Order: sequence, then structure tokens, then C-alpha cells
Amino acid sequence: MNSEQQLLDLFTGLDEDGQSSLLAFAEFLSTRKSAPPVVPARPPVAVPEPEKIERPADESIVAALKRLAKTYPMLDKGEMLGATSDLVATHVMQGTDPVQVIDQLEMIFAEHYSKLLKSTGR
Repeated sequence: MNSEQQLLDLFTGLDEDGQSSLLAFAEFLSTRKSAPPVVPARPPVAVPEPEKIERPADESIVAALKRLAKTYPMLDKGEMLGATSDLVATHVMQGTDPVQVIDQLEMIFAEHYSKLLKSTGR
């Protein structure tokens, strides 16, 4: 039996008050906006802890980038490319202190890791 026929059978089986209630409910349903589809919740994504790699005393900026990439393998390096390349370019062009540049690179990686944790609900 199709749904229209089923609804008609139910309607005719009701007394006058029931029919009025069913019509009022049907009118209510026809005026409301349709609900968005239910999207099943994704299971939480486990984000690994950063690997603890000691920072060498005389580390170059290139070596620091490699170390940070190994420390934070879970990060999308493309998202940090603009900020990291600006720091490296400034260092090359203006001769900024490499220790300060490496400190800033470490902050960029740590901030992106924090954002990743927040985006996964941790």
C-alpha cells in the first residue's frame, strides 16, 4: 500500500476531532522548512604527539626546517609555506639572526599543531 492510500485510510478511520487534528498537523508540516540531511558524525581523528628531537646548538635554518618536519609529521607543510618561506627569505635577504628565525619557525609549527588539535576536538 502506498503512503497516500495509507494516509487516506488513517484519515477516514478517525472521528471528526481526529481528522481536524491530522489536517492541522499536515498543514503545520507543509509550512515548515525541510530539515537539512543528517550527516553522521565522523569518529575523532587521533593526532599523534610531536616527536621530541633535540635542537642542536649550531643548527642551520634548513636543518631546523627538516627537524621540525620530522617533529611534526602530522602537519600539512603547505599550510605553513607562506610564513616559513617569508622568514627564510628575510633571513637570506637581510641577514637576520638564524637563532631568532629558528625560534619563529618553531612557534609557527607549534601554533599549527595547536590548531590541528583544536580542529579535531582535543
